[in-house]
Amino acid sequence: MGGTTRRAPSSTEGVEQLKLEPGLIVQELGRDDDVDEDLRADIMDAIDGDLVEDSVEAVDVVLLWQRNDTDVADSLVDAMRDMGDNGYIWLFTPKIGRPGYVEPSELSEGAEVAGLTLTSAVDVADDWQATRVVRPHHGRR
Repeated sequence: MGGTTRRAPSSTEGVEQLKLEPGLIVQELGRDDDVDEDLRADIMDAIDGDLVEDSVEAVDVVLLWQRNDTDVADSLVDAMRDMGDNGYIWLFTPKIGRPGYVEPSELSEGAEVAGLTLTSAVDVADDWQATRVVRPHHGRR
């Protein structure tokens, strides 16, 4: 019944883009009142488990909710603390115009300072986008 208005992905579609699988150990950092609860629920459905806050073993993925009130590099360094060798970070940031929006230059600078690399970015919810952050390939200098 509607027109062809462009819309943000549903949280289910957003989670599909994150390519999370059942059995992954996923740690969540930076959660606050502004997070997308539907997105969180869909992530837990996708991994068939709960998100962990304090890990007792190496985690596969860290979901990091980042806003402009904390230093990106510090947050990324903290996120690596429990991450396994092949782990990576999904850095969730508010979209442009939303409270807490983080400038792309701050993200790239923070990743560089933390010794990490930004890769793909995806829309995951109405108010949030996600950027995949990985360790650089071994052998680089």
